[in-house]
Amino acid sequence: MGGREENNLTVIKEFILLGFGNIYEFQILLFLMFLVIYLVSMLGNFLIVVLIVADHHLHTPMYLFLINLSCLETCYISTIFPRMLDSFLTGNKLMPLNSCFTQLYFFGGLATAECYLLAAMSYDRYLAICKPLHYVAIMSMKTCLQLAGCSWIIGFLVNSVPTYLIKQLVFCGPNVIDHFFCDFTPLLQVSCSNTMKIQLLIFILSALFGLLPFLLTLISYGCIVKNILRIPSIVGRKKTFSTCSSHLTVVILFYGTIVIVYVLPKNRSLRDLNKICSVFYTILIPLINPFVYSLRNKDIKQALRKAINHIFV
Repeated sequence: MGGREENNLTVIKEFILLGFGNIYEFQILLFLMFLVIYLVSMLGNFLIVVLIVADHHLHTPMYLFLINLSCLETCYISTIFPRMLDSFLTGNKLMPLNSCFTQLYFFGGLATAECYLLAAMSYDRYLAICKPLHYVAIMSMKTCLQLAGCSWIIGFLVNSVPTYLIKQLVFCGPNVIDHFFCDFTPLLQVSCSNTMKIQLLIFILSALFGLLPFLLTLISYGCIVKNILRIPSIVGRKKTFSTCSSHLTVVILFYGTIVIVYVLPKNRSLRDLNKICSVFYTILIPLINPFVYSLRNKDIKQALRKAINHIFV
């Protein structure tokens, strides 16, 4: 009887995503701004994949990780941007339940996969800087493919459980979500069911599968910094540190914003801050990752020059 009563309460067929509020006078401006961000992100990541595939000198574990990161970022932003751009252009803020759950699943899976991929990339940099003589033996192409593949698999397997459980919840109103995409916390807040068990499960999964890659990343970069400080030459120290400082900055920004959104206590005063932080790790970080991880790299620059010369000369 309880299940039948819950089915009778399920009257919501779609959600209203408020996005960035009812600032109608800025809708076109926001549309153009986010369209440029989306196109630059897609173009940057696509360019990296093409350059690495085309240049056989870049067929190494480090650049294979970069291909995976670029593909991941492309999928990552494509789960959010198209619907958001349509909302800015048409003013349509409605999103069907199934579309919302689909976005939730792919977004969560890709975000978790990125955590593990960043950990694998930090481990790769640790081996290259701290264990250069053992690098080739340890980080083979097979090992690299296994680490990258496991990142994708873990991400989607872990996210399938909470997504399935959220899909079983009853949503009987209100159907207004104060966010620009379907995320775990906003969905739980509008459910009519008891969500305590799911919240506990999400917390446990976040601790087990989110904290682990974060700690591995911190340990890897900690060892790298320790190794750098042992270099007697200041010039050599700066040169080595420059290869990982930008990576570390992005990792700190990525995890820092995630902690604010998912770990800090939820209250009204933090709601706008959560939305701003969500913009960082869902929109801005995928934009700057191609520049930080690849386009500042001298090998990628050389491959880009070769490609331009091949086309125009």
